[in-house]
Amino acid sequence: MKQNSKISVKGTEITVYSNGDLDFISLTDMLRAKEGDFFISDWLRNRNTVEFLGIWEQVHNPAFNYGEFATIKSQAGLNSYKISVKEWVAKTNAIGLVAKAGRYGGTYAHKDIAFEFGMWISAEFKIYLIKEFQRLKEHELQQLGWDIRRNLTKINYRIHTDAIKMNLIPPELSPQQINFIYASEADLLNMALFGKTAKQWRDENPNLKGNIRDEANVSQLVCLANLETLNAHFIHQGLPQPERLKILNQTAIHQMKLLLADRNVKQLEEK
Repeated sequence: MKQNSKISVKGTEITVYSNGDLDFISLTDMLRAKEGDFFISDWLRNRNTVEFLGIWEQVHNPAFNYGEFATIKSQAGLNSYKISVKEWVAKTNAIGLVAKAGRYGGTYAHKDIAFEFGMWISAEFKIYLIKEFQRLKEHELQQLGWDIRRNLTKINYRIHTDAIKMNLIPPELSPQQINFIYASEADLLNMALFGKTAKQWRDENPNLKGNIRDEANVSQLVCLANLETLNAHFIHQGLPQPERLKILNQTAIHQMKLLLADRNVKQLEEK
């Protein structure tokens, strides 16, 4: 999935373009930090640049056109020689540089190449560029972990509701009756973990948006996912609600004690 993010390097806002596992950084944005007139084409005509790009493509790009690259390399550095990013890509079938149009248009380079380009701005700029990029990726990993935990809860809830449909809903029930049973089972988990139903929570928190589970912390979400799976198992076994509630509540108390004492979970809560 393609997406754009922003990082700030020494006061310059730079776009990071992600496509799957590949990250590209805007050279066009980076140029704004360079003093004096300097163009990407000036960087491309340098022989050291061409050699670096060629080595990078050889390592990462099986379809790289070595014949065209040899021709470009032989001309690089000459006063009469000049090449644009589009020409470089068209002639060599390169994948490390991308010329984009549209709202986030400009020249983008794979992060390895962008870091090298950063040295042309300044050594200090390159160091801060790498630092800010790493900070961005660490933040994305933290967000990914949160999404995984949320999705885990949703997946387990599907297992949970399927178990209710298969085992608790008698034939010929009206939609209203079916919804009531689903709500009852959802509140069974709410009571086991939070000690109150969804309605009770809403009545106590009229100014908060969302529901009781939206306000749950990391420990509660992990515990809730476990309770949903456990309750689905109990439903398949045919245990009545009162008995399930008692066991689930005891399980929630035990698991929350363990989760709240876990140092790694505490660090997640603080981020």
